[in-house]
Amino acid sequence: MDDAERWLLRAEERANPSTDLPAYTEGNLAEPLVHGVAYFDRLVECVQVLDEGDHLFFTDWRGDPDEELRPGGPTVAQLFTEAVSRGVTVRGLVWRSHTDWISFSKEANRALDAEIEDGGGMVILDQRVRRGGSHHQKLVVLRHDQDATRDVAFVGGIDLCHGRRDDADHGGDPQAVPMASGYGPNPPWHDVQLELRGPAVGVLDTVFRERWDDPTSPDSHNPLAWVRDRIRGADLVAEPLPPQLPPPPAAGPHLVQSLRTYPAIRPGYDFAPRGERSVARGYSKAINRARRLVYLEDQYMWSGEVARLFAEALRDNPDLHLVVVVPRVPDQEGTFAVTPQYVGRWQAIEMCRQAGRDRVHVFDVENHQGTPVYVHAKVCVVDDVWASVGSDNFNRRSWTHDSELSSAVLDTTRDPREPRDPTGTGDGARVFARDLRLRLAREHLDRAADGSEDDDLIDPAAFVAALDRSAAALDAWHDGGRRGPRPPGRLRPHTPEPLSRRDRLWATPIYRLLVDPDGRPLGMRLRGEF
Repeated sequence: MDDAERWLLRAEERANPSTDLPAYTEGNLAEPLVHGVAYFDRLVECVQVLDEGDHLFFTDWRGDPDEELRPGGPTVAQLFTEAVSRGVTVRGLVWRSHTDWISFSKEANRALDAEIEDGGGMVILDQRVRRGGSHHQKLVVLRHDQDATRDVAFVGGIDLCHGRRDDADHGGDPQAVPMASGYGPNPPWHDVQLELRGPAVGVLDTVFRERWDDPTSPDSHNPLAWVRDRIRGADLVAEPLPPQLPPPPAAGPHLVQSLRTYPAIRPGYDFAPRGERSVARGYSKAINRARRLVYLEDQYMWSGEVARLFAEALRDNPDLHLVVVVPRVPDQEGTFAVTPQYVGRWQAIEMCRQAGRDRVHVFDVENHQGTPVYVHAKVCVVDDVWASVGSDNFNRRSWTHDSELSSAVLDTTRDPREPRDPTGTGDGARVFARDLRLRLAREHLDRAADGSEDDDLIDPAAFVAALDRSAAALDAWHDGGRRGPRPPGRLRPHTPEPLSRRDRLWATPIYRLLVDPDGRPLGMRLRGEF
């Protein structure tokens, strides 16, 4: 594809010569799975056909062994241990995590480890991170030793845990996780995972293997954890994986690039001695090409370094619009938890609005009962050409400090719907990117799922006008006491929480040091590079 390297990183642009990953692969088929219900159902379907000699590899930020992937089961632990009983090699890398009492998942992850290992699989609780960092990747790779055409991988924002099994109605997962009271007893959850088939599956197999095979002890960066693990007899040495199977054959028209974040740590990763920041580099390359529309769904959207990228694009391109969909309020309550997050979001949105003024459109989402929906998705679509789905948020933490994994997709199929070339650059809109944006917009606007009401959503200017009208109408209905029929749509204009000068003074250092830390080598920090 002649224009691939105008949008995707070249091998040297990854800036990590120690990795075995290719720049990108051709011949893939990518399908977005919107919401946990769709993802979990497909995962069960694909795992249940694995048999002796096949491989199941997964990484997770949080995993709950008793999370039901379908109503009534199977649970995560049942699905994976039943695969072991059929002769499947099951291996997992799960973040060791911080303690549950500060809203993390140490006990859940340890329970998942124990149940899968009791069933014959192997899970490593991985703490090879910077202090205060996490392994945030969400990946499942399924390989068939007898039929590579059935190989599949899932990558994106959805963990195998409580709270994620929601659908388009947004009633929440019956197995909820505690969140801020505004989200109710079963917090509504909006998320996206990507299903991949084709050679990209082999690349994601390598992503898992590089981390699994790294010789550094999984808790070498946490001496207290090492002592506790030795006492309880936890696995500290990863057994060798079975030989890697050949890459799957071509399956579709999509180019896929695996983008990652690994921090600079000591001792460093063998496969990324100075870390890797291809997430930051890949997004920066795509956003620098933006001319008409950047569409984002993001859990956080904070960080001056990241916002500066969008602000520069807005200043350089007077026809460019930025649409951002975020949660209404943070997931946890309490001044110490909330105010530093508000500092970061206020800084980021203000920087963008100063550059783009009325071309910056920020929304949050609610269900039809008026309950806010927690937006956990990490989706970016640029000019209906380049699209990504991953685990990384638009902040410095995700771009430098935690481990992250995203898949950028460039479709070789031009979209026939007008405008066929919205930027006028000759790139032309692509089917995958445009379909992903429209699919998400239909839900947010209560439009027909079959696309029959898409006429005013295809052109970028008409699209943002439709979003603004819908959000304004819903806001006016709420302000008017909710009298009369509820207008269609679920978007509300999002306004960052106002902060006093005193709050900004105490919360800004906490935000920079703890909430949104920097994992780059010192030289890169000083030069402002990724």
